[in-house]
Amino acid sequence: MASDTTIRCTTLVGNSFGYLGLPLDADAAASDADLVVMGIPYDLATSGRAGARHGPQGIRQASANLRWETRRWPWRFNAFERLKVLDSGDVAFTTGESKAMLVTVEKAATAVFSSGKRLLSLGGDHFVTLPLLRAAQQVHGPLALIHFDAHTDTESSERSRYDHGSMFYHAPQEDLIDTGRSIQVGIRTEYDYAQHPFSVIDAATANDQSADEIVATIRERVGSQPAYLSFDIDCLDPAYAPGTGTPVVGGLSTDRALKILRGLQDINLVAMDIMEVAPCYDHAEITSLAAATLGLEFIYLLAANAGR
Repeated sequence: MASDTTIRCTTLVGNSFGYLGLPLDADAAASDADLVVMGIPYDLATSGRAGARHGPQGIRQASANLRWETRRWPWRFNAFERLKVLDSGDVAFTTGESKAMLVTVEKAATAVFSSGKRLLSLGGDHFVTLPLLRAAQQVHGPLALIHFDAHTDTESSERSRYDHGSMFYHAPQEDLIDTGRSIQVGIRTEYDYAQHPFSVIDAATANDQSADEIVATIRERVGSQPAYLSFDIDCLDPAYAPGTGTPVVGGLSTDRALKILRGLQDINLVAMDIMEVAPCYDHAEITSLAAATLGLEFIYLLAANAGR
């Protein structure tokens, strides 16, 4: 029987609120929102520990801890007075059907981008970034990729069509991203150094340099290109993000990551995704809270640009 690839959004059982308590609107693409939050509960492409399908639910739940502040420190304004943000719930696709997931997520994201909105996606394993990039490229053309991760995710994936370590091999092949304008931060696992098309700030360098130095390198690389920001939570050291499928020691702190994100003002950010949160390995919502806070920082970045 053919897979159902109709665009549908739903909320997980027991999750009766949106990210940051935002209004839930399954047809957010047709609304007057500036930014849409979308969950993608998929983790069939993992190579390590599964569980990231529960990431959107965990991030939304932990985001309740961020709702009390009218103005997120250290920003001096309320982002939600400048931007209208809605949560469209989770994209629904046939369980176990990776092909259906690719088609459905791409359609859902394309609807958001085509309506002139920006998108904040909550994963899910990192493979779902591929259909998100396909959607963004249709509207914005080849993108600069700003990628935070412990892994480059540039495996050719000859063994499997669906692999959360292969998206950034396929994306340049499909002309979705301009590798000459793209950069990866926090890398601390092996890759093909001689043939690697991306600029890399490895984890050791990122931990030794100041946040301002890292931001300057990112800005120089990206330039004026429309940029897609992809944040694998395992970019953070497991001390700050234990709840993930492939933890690697020696990563960034949450403080350092937030400082770098705050420095990306004026870059033309069209979307952000936050991937690989697996709440079943978390403790006291450490990882989910980090992810929720990174998403809120993205909202403030967009609001700061809107204010100018």
